[in-house]
Amino acid sequence: MIRRGNSPHLPCFFGEADLSVSAPLGVLTLMISRSVLSRVSALVCATCLALPAAQGQRADTARVGIADAVNYMLRNSDENKLALLLVDNADAAVITARATGLPQLRLNSSYNQVLTNARAEIVGSVFGQAYTYNNTFALSQTLFQGGKIVAATRAADNTRQAVRFDAGETRARLAVDIQRSYLNALYLARLAALQDENLKLSSDRLAQVEQLFAAGRAARFDVLRARVDRANIEPLAIQAHSDRDVSLLDVKRLLDIDADRPLVLTTALDTTMVRQVVNTVANDKLADEIRGSVRSAELSLRSRQQAVRVARGDYLPSITATFNWGYLALPTVNGFPDRLGATSAAFCPAGTTGKVCQNNGFFPDRSFTVAMSWAVFDGLRTKGNVDLARAAAKISETALHQVQEAASLEIARGRAEFSRAQLAYNARTVNAAEAQEAFELATLRFSRGLSTQVEVSDAQLALLTAKSTEARSTYDLYLAAAELARLRGRPIPLPTGGTVPVRSNSGLPSAPSNR
Repeated sequence: MIRRGNSPHLPCFFGEADLSVSAPLGVLTLMISRSVLSRVSALVCATCLALPAAQGQRADTARVGIADAVNYMLRNSDENKLALLLVDNADAAVITARATGLPQLRLNSSYNQVLTNARAEIVGSVFGQAYTYNNTFALSQTLFQGGKIVAATRAADNTRQAVRFDAGETRARLAVDIQRSYLNALYLARLAALQDENLKLSSDRLAQVEQLFAAGRAARFDVLRARVDRANIEPLAIQAHSDRDVSLLDVKRLLDIDADRPLVLTTALDTTMVRQVVNTVANDKLADEIRGSVRSAELSLRSRQQAVRVARGDYLPSITATFNWGYLALPTVNGFPDRLGATSAAFCPAGTTGKVCQNNGFFPDRSFTVAMSWAVFDGLRTKGNVDLARAAAKISETALHQVQEAASLEIARGRAEFSRAQLAYNARTVNAAEAQEAFELATLRFSRGLSTQVEVSDAQLALLTAKSTEARSTYDLYLAAAELARLRGRPIPLPTGGTVPVRSNSGLPSAPSNR
């Protein structure tokens, strides 16, 4: 029979535990002192209390996929926000330029009270209207302005399109840059894992050589060489872990993640997906290979050429038509008129003869005006504006040539890098398999005494080099494909199978789409 004693309980997440067990005589009795129970209780409770903190730390881990990283950069980076603000500014400039050629309708209302009028006292009371109410709608339309309105509208529209191409270039560059940082962190993590594996192989070989030395089948020199090989590999593994941690810090910085917060990169670069991306980029027949920066420079040049026409428009006259429609009231007593105006002798004061008076109401007021304005001489201001606009157009033309040359060179470099990455990827894939087989054969030969430790070390180094270069070639091939797509103005691919459109007409960048 088991009975409960007065031993301490453990009030933890596991419930209460009774550690005292007693039995009748003849049965082995287990007794635990109170001091031991207290220590055990404190240790278990400390472990229990540490569990929620560990669970909270695991829950606080940031798990980020590459599509999430790209989408975050496109929505929250200052560069993309600035590009979108420039697009909004260009849209507003187009509206302002078009407004000059549209009709203008204005409502003008005024109230005037005259305290003392010199003309009324000198000439007559007809000038002494103490109260004046005036409400007028003014409709004006510019009929001709030397071609400035059309040219200014076209210039603003070209600038807007140029800014949109610049925003697309910014989107594409950010999409590739964040993927480069993300994949670089994955590569360095892979390299750290390879170094750990390399260190483990060296440790296993050292243990094997020590066993052979103990059995008299290996010399002291072999043991020393195995220890030296392992000691030389250990700093490389430490450096690989440091490089991996630094690359993760760079990704955290780009994604605005706290440096102390754990980060897990959930996207892996699959070789099948890499081949699909490469085939898509290589067989893309829709790519016109005209960079957005080149189109932006062309549109900027057109805008500058239109600005020359705007400046030359000041040499010609401007013609404007205006129509005014309103009401005017001249009450003789204080107070707001509340009727339409009329004239009659009945409105005159008693005893007045041969005179017509008004009823203090609103009288219609209509007018139509056509005005012509021509600056005969403005101090050579127009000439200076024309020369300034022509100089700006020549600067834009030179800038266009520079952008075209730079774009052609970048596309040629992108193609060469893409071809190099393809050849390196195809060669390294076969090389890694052969290096693995050579290392296994060297290890087997050494275990049977048919080869030396030097051959095993060389094979192990060749295997590490082959695996690391294979991983590097995979990442380089994908990034070369993404960079070539960016240079050709095509949607940026993602390792998950989606794409990032490089141009968007909306205010916010669209999320990466799936094929």
